[in-house]
Amino acid sequence: MWNALLPVMLLIGSNVFMTFAWYGHLKFTGRPLWLVVLVSWGIAFFEYCLQVPANRYGFAVYNPAQLKAMQEMITLAVFVVFSITYLGAPIRWNHLAGFALIVVAGFLIFKE
Repeated sequence: MWNALLPVMLLIGSNVFMTFAWYGHLKFTGRPLWLVVLVSWGIAFFEYCLQVPANRYGFAVYNPAQLKAMQEMITLAVFVVFSITYLGAPIRWNHLAGFALIVVAGFLIFKE
């Protein structure tokens, strides 16, 4: 069980860092672009410190398509929370419907 859960936990942590690296700077649009790029790269370093082990450990339990699908679904969940709580940007019904279709795709990838 731990072997199956560890990659999920690492991917969740990885996606939190990734989301801040990709979208966190949107609250600081007055900062120079070169500065936010450097800060984003610094944040992304920690994302990779979790993402690479997640895939390495996950490959012992999941196939690459399952790892990728899992990562995408986790990304969406983290992004929804981030968008609402950090950016204050609403998620509309059509966003959720589109995200739900991606979750259905993930379900199909995991189906034997």
